Amino acid sequence: MDEADTRAARLAANLRANLHRRKAQARDLRGGAASPVRDERPDGGQAAGRDIGDARPGGE
Repeated sequence: MDEADTRAARLAANLRANLHRRKAQARDLRGGAASPVRDERPDGGQAAGRDIGDARPGGE
C-alpha cells in the first residue's frame, strides 16, 4: 500500500469508529436498547406495550 491508500484506510476506520461511538451515545441517552424505560402506571406500561419513548405530542 502506498501512503494515499494507508491514509484513506485510516480515515475510513476513523469514520466507522466515530459512527459507532455516536450510535452508542444516542442509545445510552435513550436509556439503552436492552432496557427500555416503562411508564409509571400500575401495570408498568405493559398493557399498551408502549415505552415512554413511544409517546408522541398530541397523542393519547
